[in-house]
Formats: sequence, C-alpha cells, structure tokens
Amino acid sequence: MNVPIYQQALGEDFTRLQPELQEYFSLLPGSGHYGVGEGVFDVAGCRQAWLRPLLKLTSGEEAFFPEFGAGIPFRIENHAHLDPFGRSSLTARREIRFPGRSRIFQDTTSLVESGGNPRLVDYLGRFRRMVTDLKLSVTEEGRLRGVSEDSRLFLGHLRLPLPAAVDAKAYAEQWWEDTADGHGRHRIQVKVIQPQIGEVLVYAGHMQYRLRPYVGGSSAQSLLPRYARPDRWEDRT
Repeated sequence: MNVPIYQQALGEDFTRLQPELQEYFSLLPGSGHYGVGEGVFDVAGCRQAWLRPLLKLTSGEEAFFPEFGAGIPFRIENHAHLDPFGRSSLTARREIRFPGRSRIFQDTTSLVESGGNPRLVDYLGRFRRMVTDLKLSVTEEGRLRGVSEDSRLFLGHLRLPLPAAVDAKAYAEQWWEDTADGHGRHRIQVKVIQPQIGEVLVYAGHMQYRLRPYVGGSSAQSLLPRYARPDRWEDRT
C-alpha cells in the first residue's frame, strides 16, 4: 500500500492534522526525496545533573545524550524506505550541536500489522535494540501527539520487556506555528519521563523543513544512505 505510515496508523484522523503536518508526515518510500529540517532547540538534554554521568555511559547507543543546554542548533533528516524485512519505515537521523560536542540521535519507525490493524513500532539507537510501540492521537487544534508504550530490549536472542515501574515513556507533540513574517515553522516538543526519577530527557524547539532529491535522482524504495543506516537491524516486535 503506497500510503504514508503515519496516515495508515492514524486512519481518518490523519486528515484532522494541520495541513503542514500532513505534508511533513507524507514522505513515501520511492519518492526520490528525503526531508531536511534545520533549527534550534530552545532546550535540549538532561536537566538532572546527577543523571548525566549515567546517560554518558549509554551515549554510544545514539539514543540518549548527557549534555544539557539552551539555544542548541540541530539538523534532522527523514528518510522513507522499506527496511530489510520489507516493512514501510521512516528513519530519522538528528545531529544536535552542543557547544564543543555534537550528538547523533537516530531511530527507525516501522509499520507492522497487529490483528489486522496497522501500528507503528519505533526502534531506537544505532543498534536498534530498544523498541517501543507508538500510540498516536490528534488534538482539537490539529497537532500530533505520540506516546511511547511497552518498551523492551533485544539483547542477542533475549527479548526483555521493561516493567512499568522502570519503563521511561516519551511524550511528543508536533505542530505548525504561524510566524509574523508569514513563513511559519515546524515545532516539536519531546519529554522522556521515568516514574521513579522524573524527567530523563527533553528537547523542544523549532525548525524550517524542506524536501531534497537524492543524489542521482534514485527512487528505489529500499534506498537509505549509508551514513543513515544503523549498525544492525531488528525485525522482532
């Protein structure tokens, strides 16, 4: 089905999104284009200083980062493609430019069938071994909200569901904001909260977004540039 994965997951609610959000989430495998957003996070990172050394230990996963700051430039690339298992997917690669150190944060969101109903599963980090289900909704204003649910780890042959008491949930909201210059901008806000320790990670800001053609004009559905590929893929859900 040549329908964007977010549209399949949301069904009729997709048309309730702001028009600019519908365009943002309509990237398709084989379109010959990828999305590029550049902007500034008003705030990004871990507010809790005591927690940053622990996050530094996991920074090589490219799923979390230990720094914290305000006014942080960032760049995001969105690539729609078929993953190696034939699932329609969207890979996002973010470069967050903290003073003196840039961090990469990457994930792949794939569409899977569950009892005949499409749902989105998010694979985090360069090894894609942390996995969450995404629950989507549309607000009355046409914003997109997403909540990560039922996280699990894949370590070798093991599948380790995270108990609710320790699982950290990500709460995301994206919307289009009109600006005085008439151009407008895309806004995003994400908070990762763990019930025992509170906020683990936050990033919130704005960007300008555009589509770019792939070099050579390739429209292969499985195309994902080498630099955006993870170190390993995971097909389990």
